[in-house]
Amino acid sequence: MTEQLTADLASGALLDALSEIAEAASHVILPYWRAGGDVFTKADDSPVTLADQAAEQLILSRLEALYPGVQAVAEEQSEAEGKPDQAAERFWLIDPLDGTRGFVQGKESFTVNIALIEGRRPVAGVVSAPATATTWRTAPGGGAQMRRFGEAWRTIRVRNRPDDGVALLSHSVTDEEAARLAARYGCNRWQGTDSSLKFCLIAEGRFDAYPRTGPTSEWDTAAGQAVLEAAGGRVLAADGSPLLYAKPGFLNGPFVALGG
Repeated sequence: MTEQLTADLASGALLDALSEIAEAASHVILPYWRAGGDVFTKADDSPVTLADQAAEQLILSRLEALYPGVQAVAEEQSEAEGKPDQAAERFWLIDPLDGTRGFVQGKESFTVNIALIEGRRPVAGVVSAPATATTWRTAPGGGAQMRRFGEAWRTIRVRNRPDDGVALLSHSVTDEEAARLAARYGCNRWQGTDSSLKFCLIAEGRFDAYPRTGPTSEWDTAAGQAVLEAAGGRVLAADGSPLLYAKPGFLNGPFVALGG
């Protein structure tokens, strides 16, 4: 089935399929949002909900039906069964609900993330935000797009860095650290935002940088990186090289996501 995947990636059918799957997972998640359901704690002390599990089950089953045999590395499956010892040359990276802490608190900035990794780079990606019914994706034939669910796709691109650049930071950093990180990347102001939404907002041309010093898993970043790079941005590791995937433990070190 790898031949079909290759053909669908070239024709754009793959991006259409991934968009439909991510938006279907969003519809699975929404009934749990602000509904006061059970929250469980994983071994790493991070939260997981029935919404995470239901969305991941849908994504994995749909991908396997379309492209059987392609390796999938998904957050909840990896936490429950253990991460694979190694990745295939081509594999899926899936975070069914990024920003679970905010989701549990009733915030809007949580996302569904599906990425295709090939040669350690994200070559296709889709990010959906269930609360705002918005999807971002790498576009068939190049570039990046976004849409409200059910509407037409429109092209997005990073902006040239303004004199008064604005950085996006994780809520986990202190105000002092956030200001320091923002200034390092030429931004005079910063704003706290959860989940992979940060990559997409930079890809839209609304913000300029997202520096990250704390640890993340590869499924947290892959789809967002694919969208941002397709929109003309960059995601760089600490040594200035592009952020790569299939690293030991599927873990990222420090990185920065940049617009124009």
